Amino acid sequence: MQRSQSPAGRAHQESGMSRHYDVGAVRKEFPAVERITYLDAGFQTPLARPVKAAIDLFLREGLETAGPKSVWLDRVELTREKLARFLGVAADEIAFTKNTSESMNIAANALPLRAGDKVLMIHGDHPNNAYAFLNLRRKGVTVEFVPMTEIVNADSLRPHIDASTRAISMSQVTFHAGHRFDVESVGALCDEQGLYFVVDVMQAIGVVPIDAKAMRATFIGSGSHKGLLVPQGLGLLYWDKSRIELEPAYLAAASLAEVPADLIARPDQLELAPSARRFELGNFNLPAIHALGASLDMIEALGVQNIQNHCLDLGDHLIAGLDALDVRLVGPRDRQHRAPHIYVIALPAAEWLGHFEQNGVRVSPERDGIRVSFGMFNTFADVDRLIDIIKRRGVKPSSRAA
Repeated sequence: MQRSQSPAGRAHQESGMSRHYDVGAVRKEFPAVERITYLDAGFQTPLARPVKAAIDLFLREGLETAGPKSVWLDRVELTREKLARFLGVAADEIAFTKNTSESMNIAANALPLRAGDKVLMIHGDHPNNAYAFLNLRRKGVTVEFVPMTEIVNADSLRPHIDASTRAISMSQVTFHAGHRFDVESVGALCDEQGLYFVVDVMQAIGVVPIDAKAMRATFIGSGSHKGLLVPQGLGLLYWDKSRIELEPAYLAAASLAEVPADLIARPDQLELAPSARRFELGNFNLPAIHALGASLDMIEALGVQNIQNHCLDLGDHLIAGLDALDVRLVGPRDRQHRAPHIYVIALPAAEWLGHFEQNGVRVSPERDGIRVSFGMFNTFADVDRLIDIIKRRGVKPSSRAA
């Protein structure tokens, strides 16, 4: 059931302001959102001025000094520490990757899975999480898909666990309809049953508060071009360092506990780094890591809890507008079970996507309709404009609420 709003909350909606932070000030950092109604943060976020400034600094230093590499690498470690604090973990449990898919593949191949072992996943979850584990079928590993329902928690998965089950892998938030799975209860179940737990937080991070330790995850993977505000090409991997038995499927000098000073490989010196560096191959995406340092500062200044609550308020406003038009929402409505920022409207994408584009509204097509995804910069006026565009065109009976 949708939570009723306080009079103060309704007053902020009517004024177009947020109860949680100065959205007007935030919007000034995202020039693109002044040009179009941007409701597509679940695909990628527009570039923010502080993020661009961090990339510009990197480029200027490379242009003017040929690159102060030691300074850049020091900044990598500062950003690693910021990211660790953001997730509630130690810095030596964080590795940098290229994207979520690489993180999921690193995790899948690090688990000591053998022929006959089983991994549980959610049907319809992100395909690249699934493919990382489906690829293990060549080793005789079985993947079983559990039905996706509005509520997915430990009780959803428990009946599917048997003697062959070794791991569960799932998203925290689904990309296609904004389900928010109860990953904490699933993590507790994995702890109870002695299972590995791998979580894709790509659609959650930067909007939903994440406590990796409360999640009891073995690995957490993500990219950075959605809620973390960074252009594509940078991912992250959290590794629970108590799981020392987990090793990378590949090896580079950067993965080792001691890199040979003369850079001559020695077959008798292959001890892995005790940190998550064991999963890195070196040569970082330096401009993107510079950008991530700036974006984490932005997010921390607002507070991720405030960003979440603001997006939930926007979602309440959107749902109310859709209800008034008798237009159906795909996915959960209850705040407890829905992502704060991802909503799919039951309007056929083939018929509606071009209409929104023509009216200066950026959204995404999804398997069940049109996906609206909010960022820290969106306002109630953005929602009102979307609803007005739908209202003016009108909807067919197939899109109406049951």
